[in-house]
Amino acid sequence: MSGDKPADSVETALAEANAIPNGKGHEEEMSLSGNTPSADTSEKTENTEANLPEGQEFLSGVEDKKNPRFTDFEGKTSFGMSVFNLGNAIMGSGILGLAYAMANTGVVLFLVLLTVVAVLSSYSIHILLKLSGIVGIRAYEQLGYRAFGTPGKMAAGIAITLQNIGAMSSYLYIVKYEFPLVIQAFLKVDKPAGEWYMNGNYLVIIVSIAVILPLALMKQLGYLGYTSGFSLSCMVFFLVSVIYKKFNTPCPFTDFSFNSTASVLNVSAMDPGGEPDPACIPKMANLNSQTAYTIPILAFAFVCHPEVLPIYTELRNPTKKKMQHVANISIAVMYCMYFLAALFGYLTFYGEVEAELLHTYSRIDPYDTLILCVRVAVLIAVTLTVPIVLFPVRRALQQMIFPNKTFNWPRHIAIAFVLLTFINMLVIFAPNILGIFGVIGATSAPCLIFIFPAVFYIRIVPKEEEPMTSFPKVMAVCFAAIGVLFMIMSLSFIIIDWTSGSSKASSGH
Repeated sequence: MSGDKPADSVETALAEANAIPNGKGHEEEMSLSGNTPSADTSEKTENTEANLPEGQEFLSGVEDKKNPRFTDFEGKTSFGMSVFNLGNAIMGSGILGLAYAMANTGVVLFLVLLTVVAVLSSYSIHILLKLSGIVGIRAYEQLGYRAFGTPGKMAAGIAITLQNIGAMSSYLYIVKYEFPLVIQAFLKVDKPAGEWYMNGNYLVIIVSIAVILPLALMKQLGYLGYTSGFSLSCMVFFLVSVIYKKFNTPCPFTDFSFNSTASVLNVSAMDPGGEPDPACIPKMANLNSQTAYTIPILAFAFVCHPEVLPIYTELRNPTKKKMQHVANISIAVMYCMYFLAALFGYLTFYGEVEAELLHTYSRIDPYDTLILCVRVAVLIAVTLTVPIVLFPVRRALQQMIFPNKTFNWPRHIAIAFVLLTFINMLVIFAPNILGIFGVIGATSAPCLIFIFPAVFYIRIVPKEEEPMTSFPKVMAVCFAAIGVLFMIMSLSFIIIDWTSGSSKASSGH
């Protein structure tokens, strides 16, 4: 690390801070004055990313010119690119499981749950941004360190690692499962004879090496804004296609059979009846054993919290308000896309919808050209999301294993390579996508969305500033309680479901 880097960073920080009105960061000023005793100064400075201030008061801790860790560059990512990156971090394979979630909760109950989780996710990001402003730290793990020392840092790092490895596994599971079907449909092969290029395990490894690894080796997350924008446009195409297919799929549908003609299929599927088929009437509320998966799937679908602080760090002219706008826009767009995809997917297949939506379309016609294009779009989207999700895991591992090391290319590359190798091994032996959603969503997702931000807030904000009876602290306690409730309830239902032997998660597709 060159010796002039810190000085440049401080100059940049001062220039940016001077552009900020004096009224900004009032709560940061108060908290800093109450939460930085002299004994804490070295720790504060050590964990500070010097070039990214929240206010001028915070700059006093930078004057000893410590090297900024992991982010020895000026934030240059535009607002739009940051929205794309965060939206892409939210969006992923979760959208494929939402129609199944709606089938097991009903339309109204699903909408209520989706709204609650979206609002809680936004509030959770608000807590994280407020905390990062108070202590001048833009790393989730370092917030944990500030609150509880090394155990707090390790807990946050492990939760981020588990959550994002679960997410990457589910994305690559889609590649493993869908890519062979795409090749099979392109080549019009009814029954594969074991060709290597139709083996999902080989295809996952090829995609990881050819596409994901080069993107994961980039130094800055902001560079992935372009691929994120393309990835999101692929998911918009998926959504439009799901809506279109709803109006072009008869109900009840008939499974495709290779010896039946299209005309016979249509006649049998569209057999008119005097009364609407009970299987084709949407349920407004529904409770069954599979309802247990709904909250984990929804929680999983909105987890972007490990990516929030890295994206905040790289945002051009960063302020809490600006980053909160990035988060709110991303969550609002994903909320609309999630609900529409779930609704029209459910209204196409009703009770027959499967845990992986695209697989259900194959039961009607595996050679449908539009669905084939949708499969390709989803494959591209989830593949391009993996590098975004890998960044926070690599950062968490660096914070846990190499806490005092500056950026190093060999280590940067080695961690990405080891992570992708491990995830590929996991995917090749994974049971199926619902199991991943259920278990990871029920454990690490509530920790990252609810429990950790709330507990860190209670611990870091001094009692002199906000006593435990103050409204923000009471809200934080309630927030943590909701997270614990989500986790216990979801895990209990899933364990009961597995032990009863009725779970669809225990059977392959």
